Amino acid sequence: MLRLLVLAALVVLGLCNEGIRYFEQIANARADGGSNAPKNAWPWQVSLQYRSGSSWFHTCGGSLIRANRVLTAVSCVDMPRTYRVVLGEYSLATNDGTEQFIEVASYRKHPSWNPDYVAAESDIAILWLASSATLNSAVQLATLPTSGATLPDHYNCVVTGWGTVSTTGPFPAILQQANLPVVAYRACALGSRWGITVKPSMICAGGDGAKSVCFGDPGGPLNCDINGVYEVHGIVDFRSSLGCNYHQKPSVFTKVSDYIHWINSNI
Repeated sequence: MLRLLVLAALVVLGLCNEGIRYFEQIANARADGGSNAPKNAWPWQVSLQYRSGSSWFHTCGGSLIRANRVLTAVSCVDMPRTYRVVLGEYSLATNDGTEQFIEVASYRKHPSWNPDYVAAESDIAILWLASSATLNSAVQLATLPTSGATLPDHYNCVVTGWGTVSTTGPFPAILQQANLPVVAYRACALGSRWGITVKPSMICAGGDGAKSVCFGDPGGPLNCDINGVYEVHGIVDFRSSLGCNYHQKPSVFTKVSDYIHWINSNI
């Protein structure tokens, strides 16, 4: 199986509105599982975009972890392109008045990342921004988990992003959120789920056939409430080639708590 079959970042979203019909603009359209996030509910969420000609295109999500650093997946940026992040974003179709646009100056990728291997671990990168964001009600820093923290089976988390609303569906203009319960590693590694593809340095969540990550979500956060504070425990990595919401194929995330030392050394 090729990695390109399971990475959820292959379809990109144009922000120039040329030929783009957002989910909200289609009569009687229906989303599978997710819903509109409240405005400013996830102020560390960013839209990672690349430039083509004079236009910018959404390709992935990310999390602001310092005023000038963004945590994302290396699979999102491992191509020679010009990238920027948009912070304080809510609707990709309109100017919300809270957006901050900052170009990516460089990035650090984990040395163990192998783009040619479907079960590659360490799909994690830190973007170094050209300037610092201004923190306010719409733009805040993410809280990361303690090193080595492992969430129990069925622990409820929330994935956020602008990914497609279903495998063959349109992109939403408005940031989406979906509740995904954690699937413990041993359960996720069963042959009926991901088998040896999934590794202990990954988090599985969902798999009910109704809610999952989809195209355009990778790099974005899996947000988990720990004692009243949301922590980014996962970075969206991949989903099943059989479909975004395929039953018994949980969404797979890079486990942030396993990379805290690396993050601190590259921030």
